[in-house]
Amino acid sequence: MSKFPKLTLTASVTALMLSAPAWAGEFGLGRPALPEEIAAWDLDVSPDGTGLPAGSGSVEDGEMVFAEHCAICHGDFAEGVDNWPKLAGGMDTLDREDPLKTVGSYWPHLSTAWDYVNRSMPFGNAQSLSPDEVYAIVAYILYSNDLVDDDFVLSNENFAEVELPNAGGFIIDDRETSEAHFWTDAPCMENCKDTVEITMRARVLDVTPDTGGDNAAAAEPEGAATVTEAAATETAAEPAPVEAAALDPDLVAAGEKTFKKCKACHQVGEGAKNKTGPMLNGIVGHAAGAVDGFKYSKPMQAAGEGGLVWTEDELAAFLAKPKAYMKGTKMSFAGLKKEDDIAAVIEYLKSFE
Repeated sequence: MSKFPKLTLTASVTALMLSAPAWAGEFGLGRPALPEEIAAWDLDVSPDGTGLPAGSGSVEDGEMVFAEHCAICHGDFAEGVDNWPKLAGGMDTLDREDPLKTVGSYWPHLSTAWDYVNRSMPFGNAQSLSPDEVYAIVAYILYSNDLVDDDFVLSNENFAEVELPNAGGFIIDDRETSEAHFWTDAPCMENCKDTVEITMRARVLDVTPDTGGDNAAAAEPEGAATVTEAAATETAAEPAPVEAAALDPDLVAAGEKTFKKCKACHQVGEGAKNKTGPMLNGIVGHAAGAVDGFKYSKPMQAAGEGGLVWTEDELAAFLAKPKAYMKGTKMSFAGLKKEDDIAAVIEYLKSFE
C-alpha cells in the first residue's frame, strides 16, 4: 500500500486541462521577446570593438567619474583598497609565483574591461553609467597603467587601436578538438593515479577582501615627496618654513576643498601617517623623498639625494603633471588641471609645517 495519498481529478479540472494550450504540447505562457528587450540584454563587446555604442571619454573626465563611482573599492588611482581588486600595476610580474594580474599587466583585450564596467559596475548599481562615462573610466584605467597620456580620449572610433601589453599572452581555446578524447573515452573510476599532489593553496591568491585590513604596508602609489620637520633637519640649505600668519585664509580654504582628491593616499595635520602615499606635513620648502618609513620610487629617492627641494615652483610643476615631471614615479594621479587649484593646494599644505 502506498504511503502517499491518491490524487484524483475532478471532471472540471480534467476539462480545463484538455482545453488548455499545454495539452497541445505547449505551456501557453509568455510571449516572444521584443527587439528592444533583446537589445537591453545583448551588451557583449568583441575585441575588435563590435558591439560598442557611439561615445567617448577622456582621462581627465574619467578621473572624476572613477573617484565618484569606483574609488571606494579600487582606490583613487586604481591601486585597490585593502584586498579589493587592483586595476593597475603588476607589470612584469606574470612570471612570478604570485603575479599581480591587472588590466595593464594581464588582460589581453580592452573590450573585456569596457564590457565588464558597462555590464556590472558600479557595484550595487550596475548599468547606471552612460556610455561616455564608461569610456572615460576605461581611459582612466589605461592612464593608471601608464598605457596612455593624460590628454588621451577613448572612443568607439579609436578603441580597436589600443593594444594591451599582454595581448599575445593568450591562445585560442581549442580544447573542444585537442582534448576531445577526455570527453569521449570511458572515465576512470578506480586506481586512476598513483599520487595526488597539492600544487597551490588559496592563501597565495590574495582574493578575499578584508574590510578591516590596513593597506598601508602593501601600498605602491606615491604622491609628491614630503618630509617631517624632524627628517628635514638632515638636509642642508633648506628655505625657512613659511609662517602661518602669512597664509591667505581664503586660498587655504579653497585648497582644503581641492585636497579631497588627495586624501585617499595622503594625510596632513596632527597624527598624520603614511598611507598609500607619504604624509604631507612640512612638504613646502623641504627635501624630496625624505619622509621616515615611506618607500619611495627609485627616481624619487635619486631626486632627493640629488638635492631636490619642494619649492612652490617645483611642487606646482609636479602637481600639474606628476608623470611628466618625474619619469618612473609611482604616483598615478593625473595631475591638477587648473593653476588656481594648484596654488590653493600648495597654500593649504603650507599650513601644515
